[in-house]
Amino acid sequence: MNIVLLESDQNIALDVWSIEDARQIQHLKQHLQLNVGDTLKVGIRHGQRYLTEVLSISEQQIKLKPIQTETVPEKLPVHLILALPRPKVLRRMIMDAVTLGVEQISLIHSYRVDKSYWQSPFLQQLESYVTLGLEQAGDTIPPKIQLYKRFKPFVEDVLPTLITNEKPAYVAHPYAELKMPSVIQNGCNLVVGPEGGFIPYEIELLKKNGCQAMSLGNRILRTETALSHILGRLFV
Repeated sequence: MNIVLLESDQNIALDVWSIEDARQIQHLKQHLQLNVGDTLKVGIRHGQRYLTEVLSISEQQIKLKPIQTETVPEKLPVHLILALPRPKVLRRMIMDAVTLGVEQISLIHSYRVDKSYWQSPFLQQLESYVTLGLEQAGDTIPPKIQLYKRFKPFVEDVLPTLITNEKPAYVAHPYAELKMPSVIQNGCNLVVGPEGGFIPYEIELLKKNGCQAMSLGNRILRTETALSHILGRLFV
């Protein structure tokens, strides 16, 4: 946890703020060994980030006063379009995407996505994964997340509206002839498939609707490895 994230309604208009979330308090005590007089980075969800001073510490509450504002990290101009992964992988990928600064995420269905994934309790915990990613990155602005349970309607009706000359769409595909771009100047829509990849029909439909198939080489990568690799390549 590199920043403590507070909700915008947590008395932030007052001169003295309080941390009352049990998870946050436990982490600060156990891992940071926080003491009165220490400084602590605090962010307001959807808002500013601050350096604060610790005024008091109890079992149920930590009180702070803001000292100065700090810069919120910039987002990557990326719309991540991700075939819904296995529940445990979903947690890691959402946290990683948020930590890396992705500004928008769409979770979509595909042939190799088990339909049971859409009923997973992990999917109901997206907000907590986002919070953990923001705390790791020292960020305060969560990405917009949308769910699309039907592949073809998304690709035919939604995807074309997202693609512009300044913001193309790339689908990571190990058998594509073109190589994934590097150090791009603008943003992009990045499509990452499920474990096992998109089937040929899906790749062709993506290409037909304006998506460019791009290869990362002849190694087959795990989805979470591919995501970090691609974002590092695109935005060095």
